[in-house]
Amino acid sequence: MMRISLFALISILIFSCSQRAHHPEHGSWRAVLDLGNNKKLPFMVDFTEDHHFVIYNAEEEIITEPVIIRGDSIIVHHPVFEGVLKGTFTAKTIRGSFITAGLKREVPFTMTFGLQERFKGKGATSADISGNWEMVFTEGSPDETYIGKGIFDQDGNKVTGTIRTTTGDYRFLEGIVDADSLRLSTFDMAHAFLFEAGISDSSMTGTFYSGNHYTASFTAKRNEQFELPQADSLTFLKEGYDRIAFSFPDTEGNLVSLEDEQFKDKVVVVQVMGSWCPNCLDESRYFTEYYSKNPSEELEFVSLAFEYVDSEEKAMEGLKRLKDKVGIPYPVLLAQYGSRDKKIANEKLPMLNHVLSYPTTIFIDKQGQVRKIHTGFNGPATGEKYDEFVAEFEAFIAQLLAE
Repeated sequence: MMRISLFALISILIFSCSQRAHHPEHGSWRAVLDLGNNKKLPFMVDFTEDHHFVIYNAEEEIITEPVIIRGDSIIVHHPVFEGVLKGTFTAKTIRGSFITAGLKREVPFTMTFGLQERFKGKGATSADISGNWEMVFTEGSPDETYIGKGIFDQDGNKVTGTIRTTTGDYRFLEGIVDADSLRLSTFDMAHAFLFEAGISDSSMTGTFYSGNHYTASFTAKRNEQFELPQADSLTFLKEGYDRIAFSFPDTEGNLVSLEDEQFKDKVVVVQVMGSWCPNCLDESRYFTEYYSKNPSEELEFVSLAFEYVDSEEKAMEGLKRLKDKVGIPYPVLLAQYGSRDKKIANEKLPMLNHVLSYPTTIFIDKQGQVRKIHTGFNGPATGEKYDEFVAEFEAFIAQLLAE
């Protein structure tokens, strides 16, 4: 009887150990999103000993939630965003889809253990794209255009940088120049961006892919003097207005208005944003840090969230997750759910000429008057522009508080 019991115990221990060891290999993996039409978007990840994936885009590191493993199935969640990687795995391969349920989007992916290169190239090039580039993007017809500013740094054939537009930046881009072609990518579990271009002298012609649902062609020319329009000039109050008004529920279901006592006779920073938006997440992290380090009884922040998920319950869940993961100490209000359409968003803030970008930041003085509206956000990927934003923001807040 003792011999049987001992055998059973050993069997249980062996089974338990094998179950615990059933996971993908820890270490470096190369992931590839299949965008269709033979377009591949690569990115690099590490699978850590504590079962997080760390996604790398140039200087950016994104730590996911701990993975969920059930049998041969694996699920990877971002701490804030809705997008999820779902697949099946062996020790050295993972296959599945990147799914954003609220947008009804799905992109196939594969991951392979041990591969070290984001893009595979020949390693030799005579082109150097370091510096600033004036860019024009075309969506569909020739009259549907918008402008951008490419900011690139090249070391050998490796390239990092970003592309700024009037509504925000295209995140931390990483890739290579291979002979006379450029390839850049980024993936943050909200956006999946791929840029491909041919290089000729001081010009480029290429295509921008956002997941498998959007493409735009672009041209670029080297221009060290090029600048985008001032972010404080793009969104403004319509004639006859000097203030904004709203009344939306917070994450506890309480209606919050600028007429409330907590905002009276104070400087107020109003952030128009969405929990699905990486640039908004970066800005929210900065605002949270600033708010925590510079407490003042004369300063308040409030965020107005425009969510695409199809129910109020799901939208509130997303906002609560955002507040919890970032540690946001100020109110986040649900302004809209079911759409992130900027034209619809403008209906909620009809005193603005338009809502051009998420995020948009509205500065209100102690008398309740709008003093400035800043469109978009220059995030950490923009380097000096991010530092300029921080300096200008802090100086302007100090000015308003001193009045």
